[in-house]
Amino acid sequence: MDGAEPGARTLVWDGCVNVRDLGSIPTEDGGMTRPGQVIRSDNIGGLTPEGWRALARHGVVRIVDLRWPEERAQDPPRSLGGAVEVVHVAVLGPSYEDSAEFFRELDTHVDGVEDAADHYAYSYVEFLERNRARFAVALAAVADADGPVVVHCMGGKDRTGLVAALLLRLAGVSLEAIGQDYSFSGPNLAATLGSWLESAPDEAERARRLKLSTTPAAAMARVIATIEDRHGSVAAYLERGGLRPEKIERLRRRLR
Repeated sequence: MDGAEPGARTLVWDGCVNVRDLGSIPTEDGGMTRPGQVIRSDNIGGLTPEGWRALARHGVVRIVDLRWPEERAQDPPRSLGGAVEVVHVAVLGPSYEDSAEFFRELDTHVDGVEDAADHYAYSYVEFLERNRARFAVALAAVADADGPVVVHCMGGKDRTGLVAALLLRLAGVSLEAIGQDYSFSGPNLAATLGSWLESAPDEAERARRLKLSTTPAAAMARVIATIEDRHGSVAAYLERGGLRPEKIERLRRRLR
């Protein structure tokens, strides 16, 4: 799968650990996704001044922040200048509190499965189906930008991973390659998750956190396959969420 390895796609932005370009990934028709258009990242609020300069050198004009308002409130305000616009789209609901009960249900689900891929294949599809319109808005924010876009959440793994997978499938990337791109986040985040694992109050919680720290490639491939089985295609899923066909075509042109 030449070109799919992170290598040159990995961007070194000081203060973040999970930054990579969605370009230079092979498509099923023998093409390649365009580099320099969409970058996926963990929370850019952690960037150092040098990290912000690296982001600026990449030509980024828009940041699409997928986090809840409660998460954004934890970041100190920054002045990004007039060249970079920030668009907030809380893709998993208007606030964490509104989703808290569902996340308690997900904790029960992950405790009951042996394979973390089974949990992600279930929970990610639920995220997409429950928040179809919000994911459509997030992709519209990418489509409408006049230059390179950064998409991020906290770890750049779950919410960002789903947006990246939808974008790559629109561009014609195979399920296998989409899963592989998702899988790179686990090793990237391993060092930062160490303290989270160590702080688990008991063995049951530690076992849960271990599962939630992984990024099995098969999980994201199964998620996109399920969405296609239900809706016919990722494009049809997004249209049902309110994303207009011309914006879907613009995303394809941006990524191809």
